[in-house]
Amino acid sequence: MSAQPGDYTTLVPVTGEAVALDLRLAEIPSRMLALALDLVVQVAALMVVVWFSVAVATQTDSAAAAAISLVSVVAIIVGLPTLVETLSRGRSLGKLAAGLRVVRDDGGPVRFRHAFVRALFMLVDFWISSGAVGLISALASSRSKRLGDHFAGTVVIRERVPVASAVHQLAYAMPPALEGWAATLDLTRLPDVTVLQARQFLARAASIAPGVRTTIGQQLAAEVASYVTPPAPLGTPPETYLLTVLTERMRRASRAGTPPRTAALPAPAVPAAEASTWPGPPGTSSGVPGAGETPGGPFAPPR
Repeated sequence: MSAQPGDYTTLVPVTGEAVALDLRLAEIPSRMLALALDLVVQVAALMVVVWFSVAVATQTDSAAAAAISLVSVVAIIVGLPTLVETLSRGRSLGKLAAGLRVVRDDGGPVRFRHAFVRALFMLVDFWISSGAVGLISALASSRSKRLGDHFAGTVVIRERVPVASAVHQLAYAMPPALEGWAATLDLTRLPDVTVLQARQFLARAASIAPGVRTTIGQQLAAEVASYVTPPAPLGTPPETYLLTVLTERMRRASRAGTPPRTAALPAPAVPAAEASTWPGPPGTSSGVPGAGETPGGPFAPPR
């Protein structure tokens, strides 16, 4: 996947099949706020290290204290951000508070190597240059990328998009055969970014070439399935899976008293390749498992 440049506030990842998925870029002030909150934590940890090093120096020798200080500082400045962003899929404490998230240029979640490169270049972006290199790089970039983002292939996006600028959610009818399964879903780990991508794909599905549509649908279904449990019933088409998950998510938001802004649209037509496996009532020959069958599918999360 690749990304095409667009509006200064909008990331437009473009897949290899030239299907665009819009994401909202984080602006520099919100990134500075997130950085400030992260620095509070790091500086507090560094102060503890200094205090501990002084205590060691008085008990043993200065060489041991210096070695402990060096290892501890590297662990706090590089190791801590790497660990946090890897485990949280791109959200540090500051980014969580500011509603931001680090993602790959193609909109996917970051991995260890992305987080490590970003943390490593933070030494140049902030610590060595007092923030000058990072600020200049962000101002010169159409996507507000600091030096670490350029080398890691990442970008910071706004995970909480204001209602006025948010893309309308789609109001689809729940596939009747999947009502029972949808009620059991655990959606707590499903990121808003992934929901946005799936929503935009379903809105544009009718205008995408069938082969490309099937490929993108499978990729997005696999991404959603990595966060959602239990797995989809056997034989559920990717688009049906996405439709069901998004509809159930909207239902729960409505019951919680925070109904999402919706635009009523007809359910997308299912490609011919998927129509033959459109699920019917459980236990029928449509592909949905009945008693004794094992849930799964091409996009089921790994066990």
